[in-house]
Amino acid sequence: MGSRVVGSPIRRIVLADGHEMIRLGVRSILSAHPHWQIVGEASNGRDALDLIRSARPDIVIVDYSLSAMNGLELTRTVKKELPRTEILIFTMHDRDDILAEVLLAGARGYLFKSDTSKQLVNAVEALAVNRPYFSGKVSQTLLDRFVQMASRDGTAGTLTPREREIVQLIAEGQLNKQIGAILGISVKTVETHRAAVMQKLELKNSTELIRYAVRNHIIEP
Repeated sequence: MGSRVVGSPIRRIVLADGHEMIRLGVRSILSAHPHWQIVGEASNGRDALDLIRSARPDIVIVDYSLSAMNGLELTRTVKKELPRTEILIFTMHDRDDILAEVLLAGARGYLFKSDTSKQLVNAVEALAVNRPYFSGKVSQTLLDRFVQMASRDGTAGTLTPREREIVQLIAEGQLNKQIGAILGISVKTVETHRAAVMQKLELKNSTELIRYAVRNHIIEP
C-alpha cells in the first residue's frame, strides 16, 4: 500500500445517485483515501452529464436507476464523449439484461449496493488503474454469457439513443413541451420522434409505451 501512496496520481471522482444518503456514504468511504478526490455529486442523469462534461473526472460512480437519464444512457453518452472516463455501475439490480447492457455500453465496473465498503474501495482502486472490477456475485462465465446474449438480441438496439431518451421522459410523465425543453429540441421534433417510436415498436398508446419502458428497464416500475 505504501508504494502506491507515494507518487500516486489524484483520481477525480463524480458520484451520480438519486439518494442523498447513498452519496453521503460513498463520499465518506472514498474520502478517506488520500489520492481520491470527489469533485462533484448529482442526483439525476441530466445534472450528472453536465457535471461530468465540465469536471472531466477519471471515474464516475453511477446509480442505474437515475431519473431524467438513466445509468445506461448516461454510460453510453459519457463513454462516447469521454472514452477514458471509467464507469462504475452501483446498483441494487442483479438482472442479467441490465448487466449485459451496461457492459456493452462501456461500463467496466459493476457493484451491488449490498456489497461491502471494502468491495467499493477495491472497485475504485481497480478502475483507478484502468482495470475492470465486478462484484464477487457476478462470475466471469456469466459475464461472458450475458454479453453474448445481448449481442444476439436485437430488441435492445431497436431504438436510437435519442428515442430511448424520449421514451424515458414520456414514461416519467413529461409532456412534449417539457421534453423539448429538457432535450433542447422543438416540440415538433419531439412529436416526430414519438411517432417514430410508436411505429417502430408497434405501440398504440402511451400506456403501452410505459409498459415497454418498464419491461426493457428504461424506467423502473
